[in-house]
Amino acid sequence: FSCEWAAARFSFRPPHSPLAYALQAAQGGTRAILAAVQAHIITYLLFTRETESTHLERLCRVGRWEQGQALATALAETLWAAGGGGRAVVCLITAPVRMAPAGCRASSFTERIRLFQFSEKAAAQGFISDHITSFEGKGSHGVILFLYSLLFSRTLER
Repeated sequence: FSCEWAAARFSFRPPHSPLAYALQAAQGGTRAILAAVQAHIITYLLFTRETESTHLERLCRVGRWEQGQALATALAETLWAAGGGGRAVVCLITAPVRMAPAGCRASSFTERIRLFQFSEKAAAQGFISDHITSFEGKGSHGVILFLYSLLFSRTLER
């Protein structure tokens, strides 16, 4: 993976700002994954969560906790769909990742990935919510972990 992929994570704009619902995306290949997840985030914020606000206000009044919940829901929904509605696999790193020196190669963490398989969407969502920093933390390789999760949820045969 390139430096861009190694640094990519799911990062929101500041909470309670006009763009609090929006993921920040750098130029390049990771934008396609972020855009797909962004669509699920907006769907959750507009139509799923309970709030008294009108549709537009729902997007502007998003706090930090709601951002995490929206991201966890979006990731779980996407993984569940990739798994054909019967399973989801979540990949997490079991040991801390050392930041790569000048080469910026993200391949050194692959041997530390652990797979967690779920047969219920709610369980997968709860697990992702509990480990959301693994996808949005600086240096977490969050987009790569999600890409691996998608591949394992879909299975290589499919």
